[in-house]
Amino acid sequence: MPIAQMLLPEFDHEMANTRRMLALVPAADAAWKPHPKSYALGDLAAHIATVPMWGRLALEMPELDLGSPANAAIATVPFTTTPELLARLDRNVDEARAALAASSDADLSAAWTLKNGATTVFSMPRTAVMRGFVLSHMIHHRGQLSVYLRLRDVPLPSLYGPTADTRR
Repeated sequence: MPIAQMLLPEFDHEMANTRRMLALVPAADAAWKPHPKSYALGDLAAHIATVPMWGRLALEMPELDLGSPANAAIATVPFTTTPELLARLDRNVDEARAALAASSDADLSAAWTLKNGATTVFSMPRTAVMRGFVLSHMIHHRGQLSVYLRLRDVPLPSLYGPTADTRR
């Protein structure tokens, strides 16, 4: 089975779970932070909605330099509204999924490099980028978001099993 076909079910599952969480983001609490060093709730949600875009970028180009002025805005997209957040996520997911579905095993085995100016942040096979830098990275931040939402008294959906809010 091609690598892309093995990754797509996991990709689809995690993106659906992410959409379920992002749909709950209360726009009125976008500036709220659980701690002064933490992301604001809206900024965290906006970052999560952007993570799938990294998958598309990794599959379409051999490297990305965030130190380049042309690429500087890629990493920070502001929160505006929850519907816009979901539209951004949907667009990024659709584009990343299409790029993944079209990728050959050779494409997914080739290295992708993330740079920040003269510094190489990492270089790894695109398969590892998709699993680690896209899926695991998104799951990590989605976990943070679940804590933020809990602290704002937002009932949490079931992702991998019941939550205290979905248990009967």
